[in-house]
Amino acid sequence: MGPNLLNNYCETVSMILFGIGFTTLFLQPNLIKKIIGFNIMDSAVYLFLAAKGYIYGRLAPIVVNNVTDMDAYINPIPAGLVLTGIVVSVSVTAVSLSLIQKLYKEYHTLDMDEILKKSKEAHQ
Repeated sequence: MGPNLLNNYCETVSMILFGIGFTTLFLQPNLIKKIIGFNIMDSAVYLFLAAKGYIYGRLAPIVVNNVTDMDAYINPIPAGLVLTGIVVSVSVTAVSLSLIQKLYKEYHTLDMDEILKKSKEAHQ
């Protein structure tokens, strides 16, 4: 392991989490597990953005003691992106879960392969 891997542990953890979410999303046939994998991927992206936006030794972008030098504060844009992403992620999860509920009422299963098979049988 190189020294950069240990110095950038937040980025490393976010990449590992993204990989876990990605494999869960594509390898699990259960729709609820797919949503969980998608949420893990979202969390990994938020962790990555927060890690990239933080600069050690700088303050939150709130002017105190009349310090207006830009080098004293961190960049607020990554934090704003993370907050916006969380709101969008919660909305997408809510809509996805409601669609999954409708699919379960129609097909009585959460398995994607079974839903596709029953859907093809119904349309023939």
